[in-house]
Amino acid sequence: MHKLLQEHRLCNLHETPLSGQTTGWGFCLSPAQWSAWTPGHDTLGLWERLTRETAPEDVLLAREILVAMLASPQGFVFPSVAALRSHIRIRQHIARAAQKTALAFKTEAAERPACYWRDGGDEHGFILQPGRCLVEALIAATQPDATGRLYDFSCYRATEYVILLGIALELKAHHPELLIDLQKLNETHAVRSGQFHEVYLVEYGSMAQPLPAHYYVPGDRLWFRNPDERSSDVMGYEGSWVIYMGGGLFSNFWQRDRPYTLESKAIEIYHWRDGAHTNAQGRWQMDENVVEQQVRQTCADPQVKARVLQRMLRLRDPQGVYAEGGCIDSTREYPRGVSPQHCELVLPAYAAPT
Repeated sequence: MHKLLQEHRLCNLHETPLSGQTTGWGFCLSPAQWSAWTPGHDTLGLWERLTRETAPEDVLLAREILVAMLASPQGFVFPSVAALRSHIRIRQHIARAAQKTALAFKTEAAERPACYWRDGGDEHGFILQPGRCLVEALIAATQPDATGRLYDFSCYRATEYVILLGIALELKAHHPELLIDLQKLNETHAVRSGQFHEVYLVEYGSMAQPLPAHYYVPGDRLWFRNPDERSSDVMGYEGSWVIYMGGGLFSNFWQRDRPYTLESKAIEIYHWRDGAHTNAQGRWQMDENVVEQQVRQTCADPQVKARVLQRMLRLRDPQGVYAEGGCIDSTREYPRGVSPQHCELVLPAYAAPT
């Protein structure tokens, strides 16, 4: 562990031996580091607060990830330094993939590049064409630089592809045997939605012990809730699933050159209430032009902006409740460990579709 810390120019950390069910050593920021880098567990400004040196961006991103984890109010546990290194690499892959992802937002449609994917129907979802590389297929589906095309996704499914790509890239370099199994799984069945969460992810934080509103680690998946009951009836606008990419920025898969800050995301979600309307068939729709117009007006008026943020940057209400809560969720999610020596990922088994 000390070698890893030295690589990232981290010294004078608070270090304590662990006892009880978990043995080993615990590391966290010293009070001085915590105050200088992550005051109040605020990691959104961490990129700017860290001492800058000439280094590749991937190295700086890894350092931001490690420092943010050291500042965690609830802690992370790893069975070995190798497992921690693997975890950091996956978070790097996810954050970088999120930066490159650009999609067409469709709540009731889905499309994938046919040379890599085929539709297995409602039961199996989009499955990998036999013999096609999973890494290449995920890149083709999410990164238009590879294909020149934007494919139809919901924000939730988009985060699944980005996370799966991050895992697959780590397996390709450090656990190829498991990548073969992951490849075979995706040739037979898509792991989606709640099952994706159960198979691939670990959730930290809770409603009882919520994470601070400004605490995020690059590579986290998280949900911003729409606290307006009326506009949350529009399909796809119940909330917004995003990836925290580091540097205070959250993914914007529909306009990747305009990533969100916490404030800009909160303001956009607030104004979904203004864009919600019913069409001639009585179905709820969202007018994005109205939303953009209202966002511009709010951002141009400091008093209105402050009032909107004061309303939105609160912990969300429990599910089914629409009261005084804001858009901030109490939890974040990250991938399970996949290092060969301490692999936590257990893939389900499915019969091939007929």
